[in-house]
Amino acid sequence: MVSAEAIRRARKRTVGIKQTLRAVEQGMVRAVVVARDADVRLLGDLLASCERQGVTVAYAESMRVLGEASGIKVGAAAAAVLEE
Repeated sequence: MVSAEAIRRARKRTVGIKQTLRAVEQGMVRAVVVARDADVRLLGDLLASCERQGVTVAYAESMRVLGEASGIKVGAAAAAVLEE
């Protein structure tokens, strides 16, 4: 099961909706984690792309938790574990 902790442990990752969407479209992503409190309207393209590409999507408790797991000082709506 993918979680915010998987983002924390990942050697290669993306943080943010745009970077994560770009990586999904390029086929570089193993799994995506999305914050439960993120704006669904902003996540639409990312979630649709994950579905098309067959990428697993998991949910983090909040943007704050996902941001901390990603190693940044602000919240994050989305992050991904990249293929190594």
